[in-house]
Amino acid sequence: MNVSGLPGSRRRRLWELDSMAFCPVIGVCLPIETLRGLVEKVLRAPAPASDYELHCCTINECKQRTPVAERLHKELESRYALSVRQAAACKSTQALAQWWALQRRAGDQLPGALWAVLTHPRCDTPCAEGVLADVHMLQHQVGAAQRVDLKRHAELQEQHAALQRESALLQERCAQALREKTACIERQGAELVRLRAELLGRDTLVASLCEQLKALEDAVPGLKARLEQAHQITAQLARIQELERQARHWQQRAADLQRRCELQEQRLAQAAPAAGVRANPAAEAPVEPATPLRDKAVLCVGGRSASVPVYRKLIERTGGRFLHHDGGEEDSPAQLDVNLAAADLVICQTGCISHDAYWRVKDHCKRHGKQCVFVEKPSAASLERELRTIGQARPLPAACTAQAGAEAPASR
Repeated sequence: MNVSGLPGSRRRRLWELDSMAFCPVIGVCLPIETLRGLVEKVLRAPAPASDYELHCCTINECKQRTPVAERLHKELESRYALSVRQAAACKSTQALAQWWALQRRAGDQLPGALWAVLTHPRCDTPCAEGVLADVHMLQHQVGAAQRVDLKRHAELQEQHAALQRESALLQERCAQALREKTACIERQGAELVRLRAELLGRDTLVASLCEQLKALEDAVPGLKARLEQAHQITAQLARIQELERQARHWQQRAADLQRRCELQEQRLAQAAPAAGVRANPAAEAPVEPATPLRDKAVLCVGGRSASVPVYRKLIERTGGRFLHHDGGEEDSPAQLDVNLAAADLVICQTGCISHDAYWRVKDHCKRHGKQCVFVEKPSAASLERELRTIGQARPLPAACTAQAGAEAPASR
């Protein structure tokens, strides 16, 4: 104590602490392995095998100023020099207690704070007892937490072992996959070398064959022109054969038409006497065959599908050959062009065809000078009336006739 009654500024030594402070200081501030090494180094003899016996022996040595106590004091001062310097800033017991409370809540600097507070010159007996009480309760809490940590540690060890086994299996799989991939790459490399060699051989063969071909072409002048002529001759022969097949087809068709015409003439000749004695020849007698339609192809464009057989019968009675196109419903426009080209006379049912078919018929007949008759109402009576009119009049050459009042068809 100084003159003013306050304690001096000298810090306490380890052996100067209260007897109750040795146990927490030795147990908290020094790890057991460090303590064992220091004791064996000072005593030059093996330390007690039991950690508890070592702890008790060290406490007994620290109650007095012994070589062990001096060596431990030196180790504590060196280990916790930073905490000692921080605590030195506290100039009162209250400030020291507040600093200890902060360090206790932080937790990570607890051993150094314990040593710095207990050896501080402003640490009186109540302050030291409060610090030791806090450490005592913390040791209980640490023990409980340690038990939990040990349990968790055991679980983690089991998980670690399981993960190690899985890792070993995965490593084995990866190694096997790597070996297989390496073998595959080696096989592909060998195959690539073989293919390159084969390609090189083929390129060499192709170059040799090209040289031989060039030599043959040089030896036979005009070979290219001869080959072109041979190709042209082959194409012409194929064309000739196709035309011959078409000619035979049309000859057979012409013979069939001729036979049908002769048969129709015979039937009409037999029916002519009976037709003269009928009361109403316009309504009951068939249309008399007209000279302008004999052996002519008559194309009927449009009309109802159910009336097509009636149209055919009426036109064949006149001696003509019946052709039909529905005007755009089912038959294609290309088929209409073919029928128009084959027809000698076109009868257009304007009420039952599309706009496109109407203008195709009109344009074709105008350009080719074919006779064209437009029938507004699609009925058998209208067609029979127009056929009778055609039979009584001569067809106009290079002209297109139309029924009065016939217009372009409405949209279908």
